[in-house]
Amino acid sequence: MPIPSSPVLIRIAGAFAAIVVLGLIAIGGRCASPTMVSCSAETLFNGGPRLDVPYKGTRPAVIARMLEMAEVKAGDHVIDLGTGDGRILIAAARERGARGLGIDLDAVLIGKARANARSAGVADRVRFETGDLFKADLSAADVVTMYLLPEVNYRLCPRLLAQLKPGARIVSHAFDMGDWKPDATRRAGGATVHLWHVPPLDKRPALCPGATRASAR
Repeated sequence: MPIPSSPVLIRIAGAFAAIVVLGLIAIGGRCASPTMVSCSAETLFNGGPRLDVPYKGTRPAVIARMLEMAEVKAGDHVIDLGTGDGRILIAAARERGARGLGIDLDAVLIGKARANARSAGVADRVRFETGDLFKADLSAADVVTMYLLPEVNYRLCPRLLAQLKPGARIVSHAFDMGDWKPDATRRAGGATVHLWHVPPLDKRPALCPGATRASAR
């Protein structure tokens, strides 16, 4: 079997090196992607969870505005949808005495949220679960907080109206819920925050399509 000449070997080595470089760039891109929260083995080799919303943390000024607008107080049960590293729920517990639950699809972020809660001294008042926010039981919430995307908000609208009790408050960083107009909109730290109060049952059907048919499970 003939031995490849030096130029051929050089071309083969160059092609192999290019493949390696492209692979590293791809991995780096996945690690830097806003939907990838960590370069864990799960993220790199198994693709991580299929996320509905890219992870992006909410700034402290925006969190403060959200909690202010929702009038979060001691004893309130706050459910944070797409909780990420838990910063909104942790602030609600630490600064306003609330309790609550944070839900996110990404187990890596949930681990960070739990660690952050321990560091903040509020782990006895908040818990974080890996789960699908479209399957979560929201009925216990006095306040729902979220920083999602418009299409996710629209999908959630019927579920929120089907499960939340009259008077519950919903605050959303940046995005609204289409035909269900917010009761208040304010600015903080260059961002927009929307607030809704859940109306009595007889006022809900026209607010978003399918609200009366949404499953409460």
